[in-house]
Amino acid sequence: MPLIQVHLARDTFDKHHAAIGDAIHDAQIAALGIPADDRFQIFTPHDAGELKFDPAYNNVQRQNLLVVRVIAVHMYDVATKRKFFQAVVDRLEPLGIRPEDVLISLTENGFEDWYAGKL
Repeated sequence: MPLIQVHLARDTFDKHHAAIGDAIHDAQIAALGIPADDRFQIFTPHDAGELKFDPAYNNVQRQNLLVVRVIAVHMYDVATKRKFFQAVVDRLEPLGIRPEDVLISLTENGFEDWYAGKL
């Protein structure tokens, strides 16, 4: 049950939040093998000046920033995580969201760290 948090510019949210949510969810299904009904997403749109980033950090030319934070149970190897990252940016690019503008962080913890409506 990954928990997805998305931070993005308000105008990007207004134009594309449904499609972004679908893209990330579809990437999870394809790359992480989650069930289709395992969808938990929190979107936080930000006004101008609220997202601070270095436009050239790590020799990547950023124009805008879309942050995807994923919290998941520790069960994915490095190759699977990279497959997920690629699946996300591949699905966001048709929306006009450049791969260079996406930052994804996947943090893992144990099954004992989750409660999802029942024990």
